Amino acid sequence: MAVRIGKSVKIYPGVKLGNGCVIYDFVVLGFPPRNKMVGAYSDTSLQIGENAIIRPFTTIYAGNRIGDNFQSGQGTSIREDNIIGNNVSVGSNTTLEFGNRIGSGTRIHSLCFLELVNVGENVFIGPGTVFLDDPHPMNCPRYRECLGGAKVKKLVKIGGGCIILPGITIGEAALIGAGTCVTKDVPKGVVVVGHPGKFVKKIEELKCYPGFFKRPYLWKPYI
Repeated sequence: MAVRIGKSVKIYPGVKLGNGCVIYDFVVLGFPPRNKMVGAYSDTSLQIGENAIIRPFTTIYAGNRIGDNFQSGQGTSIREDNIIGNNVSVGSNTTLEFGNRIGSGTRIHSLCFLELVNVGENVFIGPGTVFLDDPHPMNCPRYRECLGGAKVKKLVKIGGGCIILPGITIGEAALIGAGTCVTKDVPKGVVVVGHPGKFVKKIEELKCYPGFFKRPYLWKPYI
Protein backbone atom coordinates (compact mmCIF):
# COMPACT_ATOMS: atom_id res chain seq x y z
CA MET A 1 0.00 0.00 0.00
CA ALA A 2 1.17 3.49 -0.80
CA VAL A 3 2.02 6.07 1.83
CA ARG A 4 -0.47 8.95 2.02
CA ILE A 5 0.95 12.35 2.91
CA GLY A 6 -1.16 15.45 3.68
CA LYS A 7 -0.41 19.08 3.06
CA SER A 8 2.38 21.13 4.65
CA VAL A 9 4.21 18.02 5.87
CA LYS A 10 7.97 18.36 6.50
CA ILE A 11 9.97 15.14 6.08
CA TYR A 12 13.72 15.39 6.68
CA PRO A 13 16.30 13.16 4.96
CA GLY A 14 16.75 9.72 6.49
CA VAL A 15 13.07 9.07 7.29
CA LYS A 16 11.85 5.56 6.43
CA LEU A 17 8.10 4.99 6.31
CA GLY A 18 6.52 1.55 6.04
CA ASN A 19 3.76 0.65 3.63
CA GLY A 20 0.29 1.99 4.32
CA CYS A 21 1.29 4.91 6.52
CA VAL A 22 -1.06 7.90 6.66
CA ILE A 23 0.62 11.21 7.46
CA TYR A 24 -1.87 14.01 8.08
CA ASP A 25 -1.40 17.75 7.60
CA PHE A 26 1.30 19.82 9.33
CA VAL A 27 3.34 16.86 10.56
CA VAL A 28 7.14 17.07 10.99
CA LEU A 29 9.15 13.84 10.68
CA GLY A 30 12.86 13.41 11.30
CA PHE A 31 13.45 16.74 13.01
CA PRO A 32 17.18 16.91 13.88
CA PRO A 33 17.98 16.52 17.60
CA ARG A 34 20.33 18.87 19.40
CA ASN A 35 23.06 16.27 19.94
CA LYS A 36 24.72 13.97 17.45
CA MET A 37 24.27 10.19 17.62
CA VAL A 38 21.93 10.21 20.59
CA GLY A 39 19.14 8.13 19.12
CA ALA A 40 18.30 4.54 18.44
CA TYR A 41 19.73 5.41 15.03
CA SER A 42 21.93 8.31 13.97
CA ASP A 43 20.60 11.84 14.14
CA THR A 44 19.60 11.60 10.46
CA SER A 45 17.47 8.44 10.70
CA LEU A 46 13.86 7.82 11.72
CA GLN A 47 12.14 4.49 11.10
CA ILE A 48 8.34 4.09 11.29
CA GLY A 49 6.74 0.73 10.52
CA GLU A 50 3.74 -0.16 8.41
CA ASN A 51 0.22 1.28 8.70
CA ALA A 52 1.07 4.15 11.03
CA ILE A 53 -1.44 6.96 11.46
CA ILE A 54 0.31 10.24 12.29
CA ARG A 55 -2.27 12.90 13.09
CA PRO A 56 -1.96 16.66 12.50
CA PHE A 57 0.73 18.76 14.19
CA THR A 58 2.71 15.75 15.40
CA THR A 59 6.51 16.16 15.53
CA ILE A 60 8.76 13.09 15.62
CA TYR A 61 12.50 13.67 15.87
CA ALA A 62 15.24 11.73 14.15
CA GLY A 63 16.87 8.95 16.14
CA ASN A 64 13.71 6.93 16.82
CA ARG A 65 12.50 3.44 15.93
CA ILE A 66 8.73 2.93 15.83
CA GLY A 67 6.95 -0.35 15.04
CA ASP A 68 3.92 -1.23 12.94
CA ASN A 69 0.40 0.13 13.47
CA PHE A 70 1.55 3.14 15.47
CA GLN A 71 -0.93 5.97 16.08
CA SER A 72 -0.35 9.49 17.33
CA GLY A 73 -2.95 11.98 18.45
CA GLN A 74 -2.88 15.61 17.41
CA GLY A 75 0.06 17.65 18.62
CA THR A 76 2.10 14.67 19.84
CA SER A 77 5.82 15.34 20.35
CA ILE A 78 8.36 12.50 20.28
CA ARG A 79 11.97 13.44 20.92
CA GLU A 80 15.04 11.40 19.98
CA ASP A 81 16.16 7.97 21.27
CA ASN A 82 12.76 6.36 21.71
CA ILE A 83 12.13 2.73 20.79
CA ILE A 84 8.44 1.97 20.40
CA GLY A 85 6.94 -1.46 19.71
CA ASN A 86 4.03 -2.52 17.51
CA ASN A 87 0.40 -1.46 18.02
CA VAL A 88 1.21 1.49 20.28
CA SER A 89 -0.88 4.67 20.47
CA VAL A 90 0.30 7.98 21.91
CA GLY A 91 -2.47 10.49 22.59
CA SER A 92 -2.95 14.14 21.71
CA ASN A 93 -0.47 16.63 23.17
CA THR A 94 1.53 13.91 24.88
CA THR A 95 5.31 14.40 25.05
CA LEU A 96 7.77 11.54 24.88
CA GLU A 97 11.13 13.05 25.77
CA PHE A 98 14.31 11.12 25.03
CA GLY A 99 15.22 7.63 26.11
CA ASN A 100 11.85 5.88 26.48
CA ARG A 101 11.31 2.21 25.68
CA ILE A 102 7.64 1.44 24.99
CA GLY A 103 6.42 -2.16 24.67
CA SER A 104 3.99 -3.42 22.06
CA GLY A 105 0.27 -3.02 22.65
CA THR A 106 0.69 -0.09 25.04
CA ARG A 107 -1.72 2.85 25.07
CA ILE A 108 -0.57 6.24 26.32
CA HIS A 109 -3.42 8.73 26.55
CA SER A 110 -3.43 12.49 26.01
CA LEU A 111 -1.42 15.07 27.95
CA CYS A 112 1.12 12.62 29.36
CA PHE A 113 4.85 13.19 29.87
CA LEU A 114 7.52 10.47 29.82
CA GLU A 115 11.31 10.66 29.87
CA LEU A 116 13.74 7.73 30.32
CA VAL A 117 10.78 5.45 31.13
CA ASN A 118 10.79 1.73 30.39
CA VAL A 119 7.24 0.54 29.70
CA GLY A 120 6.34 -3.12 29.18
CA GLU A 121 3.78 -4.64 26.82
CA ASN A 122 0.03 -3.98 27.01
CA VAL A 123 0.29 -1.14 29.51
CA PHE A 124 -2.48 1.44 29.87
CA ILE A 125 -1.48 4.98 30.91
CA GLY A 126 -4.38 7.33 31.61
CA PRO A 127 -4.57 10.97 30.49
CA GLY A 128 -2.50 13.61 32.24
CA THR A 129 -0.08 11.16 33.86
CA VAL A 130 3.45 12.49 34.44
CA PHE A 131 6.59 10.38 34.85
CA LEU A 132 9.41 12.26 36.58
CA ASP A 133 13.04 11.34 36.00
CA ASP A 134 15.29 13.81 37.83
CA PRO A 135 15.31 13.88 41.66
CA HIS A 136 17.52 17.00 41.81
CA PRO A 137 16.79 19.36 38.92
CA MET A 138 18.48 21.08 37.34
CA ASN A 139 21.90 20.59 35.72
CA CYS A 140 23.21 17.86 38.04
CA PRO A 141 26.50 16.71 36.44
CA ARG A 142 25.69 13.05 37.21
CA TYR A 143 22.14 13.23 35.86
CA ARG A 144 22.48 10.40 33.33
CA GLU A 145 23.90 8.09 36.03
CA CYS A 146 21.08 8.77 38.47
CA LEU A 147 17.69 7.11 38.99
CA GLY A 148 16.15 7.97 35.62
CA GLY A 149 12.53 7.28 34.85
CA ALA A 150 10.25 4.51 36.09
CA LYS A 151 10.15 0.88 35.04
CA VAL A 152 6.58 -0.20 34.30
CA LYS A 153 6.10 -3.94 33.86
CA LYS A 154 3.66 -5.53 31.42
CA LEU A 155 -0.13 -5.34 31.87
CA VAL A 156 0.02 -2.40 34.31
CA LYS A 157 -2.97 -0.04 34.36
CA ILE A 158 -2.35 3.57 35.42
CA GLY A 159 -5.29 5.91 35.94
CA GLY A 160 -5.49 9.51 34.82
CA GLY A 161 -3.64 12.33 36.53
CA CYS A 162 -1.01 10.19 38.26
CA ILE A 163 2.52 11.25 39.19
CA ILE A 164 5.25 8.60 39.08
CA LEU A 165 8.50 9.56 40.84
CA PRO A 166 11.99 8.78 39.44
CA GLY A 167 13.38 5.26 39.61
CA ILE A 168 10.11 3.61 40.65
CA THR A 169 9.32 0.04 39.54
CA ILE A 170 5.65 -0.84 39.07
CA GLY A 171 5.16 -4.59 39.12
CA GLU A 172 3.38 -6.68 36.52
CA ALA A 173 -0.43 -6.26 36.28
CA ALA A 174 -0.59 -3.69 39.10
CA LEU A 175 -3.33 -1.05 39.08
CA ILE A 176 -2.60 2.58 39.99
CA GLY A 177 -5.74 4.54 40.84
CA ALA A 178 -6.46 7.93 39.28
CA GLY A 179 -4.64 10.85 40.89
CA THR A 180 -2.15 8.67 42.74
CA CYS A 181 1.38 9.87 43.49
CA VAL A 182 3.61 6.81 43.35
CA THR A 183 6.59 7.37 45.66
CA LYS A 184 7.95 3.83 46.07
CA ASP A 185 8.05 0.52 44.24
CA VAL A 186 4.74 -1.24 43.62
CA PRO A 187 4.57 -5.05 43.93
CA LYS A 188 3.11 -7.28 41.25
CA GLY A 189 -0.67 -7.54 41.03
CA VAL A 190 -1.73 -4.99 43.66
CA VAL A 191 -3.89 -1.87 43.72
CA VAL A 192 -2.30 1.39 44.85
CA VAL A 193 -4.23 4.63 45.43
CA GLY A 194 -3.76 7.93 47.24
CA HIS A 195 -1.32 10.78 47.69
CA PRO A 196 1.15 9.35 48.43
CA GLY A 197 0.06 6.05 47.00
CA LYS A 198 -0.77 3.26 49.44
CA PHE A 199 -1.44 -0.42 48.89
CA VAL A 200 -5.14 -1.12 49.40
CA LYS A 201 -5.83 -4.60 47.97
CA LYS A 202 -4.76 -7.23 45.48
CA ILE A 203 -6.04 -7.25 41.91
CA GLU A 204 -7.91 -10.50 42.64
CA GLU A 205 -9.96 -8.65 45.28
CA LEU A 206 -11.39 -6.09 42.85
CA LYS A 207 -15.11 -6.26 42.10
CA CYS A 208 -17.05 -5.78 38.90
CA TYR A 209 -19.77 -3.52 40.26
CA PRO A 210 -22.36 -4.16 37.50
CA GLY A 211 -21.78 -7.90 37.98
CA PHE A 212 -20.77 -8.65 34.39
CA PHE A 213 -17.64 -10.53 35.51
CA LYS A 214 -16.45 -12.25 38.65
CA ARG A 215 -13.88 -9.45 38.84
CA PRO A 216 -12.24 -6.97 36.44
CA TYR A 217 -9.45 -7.97 34.05
CA LEU A 218 -10.75 -11.41 33.27
CA TRP A 219 -10.21 -10.69 29.58
CA LYS A 220 -7.35 -10.49 27.14
CA PRO A 221 -4.54 -9.47 27.36
CA TYR A 222 -4.71 -9.94 31.15
CA ILE A 223 -5.49 -13.66 31.04
